[in-house]
Amino acid sequence: MVPQFLLDLKDFISQPWPWYVAGLMISLIMFLLLWFGKDFGISANLRIMCAADGADKFSDFFKFDWASQGWNLMVALGALFGGYIAAHYFSTPGEQVAHVSAATLESLRQLSPQFAYETGAVPLVPEFYSWTSLFSWRGLLIIVGGGFLVGFGARYAGGCTSGHAISGLSALQLPSLVAVIGFFLGGLAMTHLLFPLIF
Repeated sequence: MVPQFLLDLKDFISQPWPWYVAGLMISLIMFLLLWFGKDFGISANLRIMCAADGADKFSDFFKFDWASQGWNLMVALGALFGGYIAAHYFSTPGEQVAHVSAATLESLRQLSPQFAYETGAVPLVPEFYSWTSLFSWRGLLIIVGGGFLVGFGARYAGGCTSGHAISGLSALQLPSLVAVIGFFLGGLAMTHLLFPLIF
């Protein structure tokens, strides 16, 4: 039998939290990282893993003290396992997003009939992101092609959205500001130009 305090804790964690809680937590994490002189970024973990596996024998790009960056890899693994635990133990199958604004729902309807959700009927993950959709031309274009562009872009820009928009801007780095402006411009172009053509 599960103790009542654990059930209460599960209910407390599973409830919808205000948006500002995430902002406060990110601010706290960034303060601690800056305090200890660390740079945060998820995409950097690919370089760390490649260097740890001996890629430095083939490219100077991987010649660095990867062991000192092990904490960054732990952050990525924590996000991976944290997401798994949240999905399997703190949510129910088929759970839908509550409290989606009417303006957001209307924007989705205008983009495509496929996204004409009713209030309280927005899935946590859109139906488009499924194995069935992956093997369609739209799925290959969006999921595979988009994944390639995200990976290429993160390497070409010297970091991903977490590295530039969270860590870089917190450290007042001008290149990160340029990268973040590019992220937003690319997102706007995708939403208002490419997305309506694809769907």
